[in-house]
Amino acid sequence: MKDISLYIHIPFCKSKCLYCDFLSYSGKEVYIDDYIKALINEIVAFKTDKQVKSVFIGGGTPSVIDSRYIEVIMNTVFKNYSIADDAEITIEANPGTVDYNSLKTYRLCGINRISFGLQAWQDRLLNVIGRIHSSADFVAGFEVARRAGFDNINCDLMFSLPYQSAEDFFETVRNVTDMQPEHISAYSLIVEEGTPLCNMYEKGALPEIDEDEDRRMYWGAVEMLAERGYEQYEISNFAKDGRQCRHNLVYWRRGDYKGFGLGAASLIDEVRLKNTENLSEYIGGKCVTEREALTVADRQEEFMFLGLRCNSGISEEDFYRKFNAAVDDVYAEEIKKLVSDGLISRKNGRICLTKRGFDLANMVFVEFIQQ
Repeated sequence: MKDISLYIHIPFCKSKCLYCDFLSYSGKEVYIDDYIKALINEIVAFKTDKQVKSVFIGGGTPSVIDSRYIEVIMNTVFKNYSIADDAEITIEANPGTVDYNSLKTYRLCGINRISFGLQAWQDRLLNVIGRIHSSADFVAGFEVARRAGFDNINCDLMFSLPYQSAEDFFETVRNVTDMQPEHISAYSLIVEEGTPLCNMYEKGALPEIDEDEDRRMYWGAVEMLAERGYEQYEISNFAKDGRQCRHNLVYWRRGDYKGFGLGAASLIDEVRLKNTENLSEYIGGKCVTEREALTVADRQEEFMFLGLRCNSGISEEDFYRKFNAAVDDVYAEEIKKLVSDGLISRKNGRICLTKRGFDLANMVFVEFIQQ
């Protein structure tokens, strides 16, 4: 039986971070009840005979809504879908928005993985980017999650923050790994247009990002995490043995997934779907507003640039099996150029990013996108 993953979007936050361009809101708590009702209706309306291998409740900040809503959502999922016995079920949470009772509720309704958005250990840096928690809040939340029964915890970290030194970031990595989470995600800050942080950069209110320092932080963290037992399996993701995020691997390997909620995206049987981003429309019962059947060329592009995100790269045999064509039939020139430039390696039937390719990944990916 072919399987599927589910993504469930909760677009509410206590406060919007200065760098955030995600589809989320603060100050709209009055809509939570109606939103959850619309979300439940969408979950019930979708039908599939595929077994669910993973569920990811993301946001926004799912942990800011009352845990009884999460319980209702999960009860609905289990009632309407065939959930694999070993399904990975994740909820995102911000430090300071969870307590023992809410975390215990999550566990009791089937959630077995939690992802904390720490970002940085230093409170002064958290203040600069508009986070409303402290490192003490993170430590407290992490410890309570362990007591509530979570044995699979991810921590999100960010580097190249304004006023952040490499030593600041390495201190964050050291302190977090001392707590022994099962998974760590480490992302470089991306300054998105239209965000308050972008406006601050444009006005010269923040120091420019130093690309060399960014790479020093990244590769220093890669080395530290390896030494501490975290294997890098994707550009920004590191895990203890067997604790890779199975849900995210579905995206990178182009598995089927159904997104529920405002602005949620789906890929089902090579058709991409996108939900409305209008909150009033969604609450009113309108869901899918975009539908695109992917061409063979679309699928080949995605196979290459999504697969290359992972350290294992792409399998030439898998490419042939999926498309009935050798990878050289489609991308011979691009591969030859990238190998020559030292950005990818090709051996034993696999194509992977080199260390230099990791630094210039976007340049690599664009080579596989038809202009």
